[in-house]
Amino acid sequence: MVGLYLDPPKRAVVFSVDEKRQIQALDRSQPGLPLKKGRAGTFTHDYKRHGTTTLFAALDVATGRIQHACLPRHRRDEFLRFMTRLERRVPKGLGLHVILDNYATHKTPEVAQWLRRHPRVHFHFTPTSASWLNLVERFFSELTTRQLRRLAVTSVAQLEAAIHGYVAHRNADPRPFTWTASVHSILAKVRRANKTLASLH
Repeated sequence: MVGLYLDPPKRAVVFSVDEKRQIQALDRSQPGLPLKKGRAGTFTHDYKRHGTTTLFAALDVATGRIQHACLPRHRRDEFLRFMTRLERRVPKGLGLHVILDNYATHKTPEVAQWLRRHPRVHFHFTPTSASWLNLVERFFSELTTRQLRRLAVTSVAQLEAAIHGYVAHRNADPRPFTWTASVHSILAKVRRANKTLASLH
């Protein structure tokens, strides 16, 4: 999987794909105070919920561009709708290598059937408890920190508009994330972790 980041296949596009589930449209009970000299920014701990949305995102590993969609649920049907749209946007003649977690929604018989109908698409699943290997998680972290954490909205439509706006702003000057950890250092950490786990049992 790290090899896909460091040495992607020729004539192919590598996407890091995942869903950010159940993003809440929250309205704070009072307006937050902005950051200023001598005082941290604030927001109230209490809020009103106005529904949720699920963000489907595909990070083009080479360019840093984000393809995305906000959908009300995160079932197999929504995942396949997103993947179909993603596949159609990639020029014919290029393969698609998709890195994603091994969530059950990504492995249903209907998804396997979809893959058979789209032979240029190849799925690569992260191991259990290793979603940190999926670079799109860095985008989700950035989105949360820079847009969602202090956001106050009164509807799901406003929440989705804020997400669309952030992605559009980011895609205007996309920058890819650079993988810096070597394969050897990752495997060494895995060996140390396995050794520690073995000693505890």
